[in-house]
Amino acid sequence: KFKKQYQFIGQLMGMAIRKKHYLNVKFPILLWKKLIGEEITMKDIEAIDIQSFAIIKEMKTNLEQSQSIDGDSEINYLCTSIMSELRFDVISSSGQTYELIPGGENIPVTPRNFSEYCERYREYRLNEFGRPIEYIRQGLCSIIPYGCLTLFTANELEEAVCGKGEIDVALLKRNTVYLGDYNENSPHIQQFWTIINEMFDESQKKLFLIFVWGRSTLPILDKDFKSKFKIQTISHDDNHQIDQMLPRAHTCFFTLDLPEYSTTDIMYERLNYAITNCSSIDGDVAIDNVSNPTHSNDDPLFVGQLPTSLATLIGGNSLFN
Repeated sequence: KFKKQYQFIGQLMGMAIRKKHYLNVKFPILLWKKLIGEEITMKDIEAIDIQSFAIIKEMKTNLEQSQSIDGDSEINYLCTSIMSELRFDVISSSGQTYELIPGGENIPVTPRNFSEYCERYREYRLNEFGRPIEYIRQGLCSIIPYGCLTLFTANELEEAVCGKGEIDVALLKRNTVYLGDYNENSPHIQQFWTIINEMFDESQKKLFLIFVWGRSTLPILDKDFKSKFKIQTISHDDNHQIDQMLPRAHTCFFTLDLPEYSTTDIMYERLNYAITNCSSIDGDVAIDNVSNPTHSNDDPLFVGQLPTSLATLIGGNSLFN
């Protein structure tokens, strides 16, 4: 069962590369390196269990200091007290306990065997995810030949699957068209790009992209845009004042209905409210009143559900189960 699930994750990765429909997932660099056979460094291993390795490093430093100063110092006593609670076992990412050596659950960690404990701990973390990653590789290679994968570095493979980590506003702007009698020099359009480029942080930019397109990453190159981003200006409304309206998105058409707000601050406030609280104010579904956020449909789009589905397969809050 789990083998097929991990293989399916690899197949999703392969389809993301082929179709350029990027996945909103975040894996440690160790996974990407193992997928292509790149050498794993100590830093990569420690990155998958930051807290535990930080504690181990601190204990090692304190132990070395105590031995250089006085073997009976308070630091040495403290380190020994902490070590007395440790055993040669480890809790896996799935919450199960495994012995690092035979009978490890009954062997206490002491200053004398502390170095061996550290070595065994690192070795376990290095190999802990070996089988799941191999299953993912099998699924990935059923879509992308392994010979092609070896042409990537680990970072390039991650970008090919997940897209760029940051939203390239200049790229988005180059692939934007303006409907009606407006262009990029229109005052409210310039206000809009100022907000996106300078006032929104990275998380807001991703929320905005989800709001207007149902995805959190942009294509990497201009040629990869299958459709242009379109901005339709709302200059008047018989039922509402423009400054009181919220923007509306048509995710299927990558289109934003943008009211012609009177100031940059008002536009920022309305856009930020829409992307944060009303991510489904979408003209592709029935909405009674676009200016009233309580009328929005909060059912998430399938694209927004994809990362959750992956997290469920992988095992909730842990990397692998």
